[in-house]
Amino acid sequence: MDGEFRLQNYLARIGYHGPLHADLATLKALQLAHLDAIPFETLDPLLRRPVKLDLASVQAKLVDGRRGGYCYEHNLLLQAAVAAIGFEVTGLAGRVRWMSPPDSPLGAKTHMLLKVDLADGVYLADAGFGACLLDAPLLLKADIEQTTAMGTYRLTQSDELLWLNAKREGGWRTLYVFDLQPQLQSDYELGNWFTSTNPAIPLTTRLIMERLSGRRRYRLVDRTLSTEARDGEVVSERTLASAAELADAMSDTFRVTPPVPAEVIFDKIGG
Repeated sequence: MDGEFRLQNYLARIGYHGPLHADLATLKALQLAHLDAIPFETLDPLLRRPVKLDLASVQAKLVDGRRGGYCYEHNLLLQAAVAAIGFEVTGLAGRVRWMSPPDSPLGAKTHMLLKVDLADGVYLADAGFGACLLDAPLLLKADIEQTTAMGTYRLTQSDELLWLNAKREGGWRTLYVFDLQPQLQSDYELGNWFTSTNPAIPLTTRLIMERLSGRRRYRLVDRTLSTEARDGEVVSERTLASAAELADAMSDTFRVTPPVPAEVIFDKIGG
């Protein structure tokens, strides 16, 4: 990525004041603080605004501005941060399966995730999967259940592919499929353009916001605002009835200042 990374600005943005060692404890703390401070949000694709992935633009939006972003922005930012601290980190790509029928063919690589090599093992770190934000890094080891404060996860392997699954009330559900092939910035630029402009992709037609804070997951899909506990258990849900309620949710729950008035967004997300 081109541009200078400002680590201290990032740490201030996420409110992190802990140790900066290249170890699992620091990685966990950084990912959790990042998810609390910087929400997943799809305002730019929805509004047909360009999503820029150069480091200067990502920092201007997610660090300097009161905005969030989606997978490429979050994980490029997290990658730059952990690399600046001294972690050995590699950008990977995944094929999203969250809404796909189990027997459907694999789609394109439209998700970014990170592989972090630590002294005690290799971990998956991901601050940007907006359907089910991961609240902690996961050991890159197949066929073991891994529990976090907000979920239960399992990696399975088939041929050269790893499948990341989350436990839900109805059973296991696949988030995405990936391999360990390192990606170039140009790979992400292509996936980002496709994901943020294709009218068949939900991010261009629906408002999606998500934030993890404490032991709660806050999610907004169009006008439906929900709060979840562990493993996706819905503890509250309501429909936003006005642009004013949407503005309050964006400001108070997701801590986002939108680039256009809330009335414009509310009209785009239907009844």
